[in-house]
Amino acid sequence: MFRLWAKIFKDNRLLRDTVICDPAQDTRTHKVFRALDEVCIQFDLGKPIWLDANIRDFRRHSKTRFRQDSFVEQIDFDYLEIQVIEED
Repeated sequence: MFRLWAKIFKDNRLLRDTVICDPAQDTRTHKVFRALDEVCIQFDLGKPIWLDANIRDFRRHSKTRFRQDSFVEQIDFDYLEIQVIEED
């Protein structure tokens, strides 16, 4: 089972979180993108842009933060953090 934990923070406080589970047999990349799409639907957000820093952090730590520069529209929080908490 693949599980991704998404959290929205503002002023160092957790405002909202969710865990997305994906039991499908697919590549890790596809699972991450599908989970992020589901997070954006649940939180009513536009999809963030993966900047080089996001890709680098995610490869190293299985975790990254999307700040305002990753979103086209204005956001009312400091960052969206995603973290893989379980992999097949």
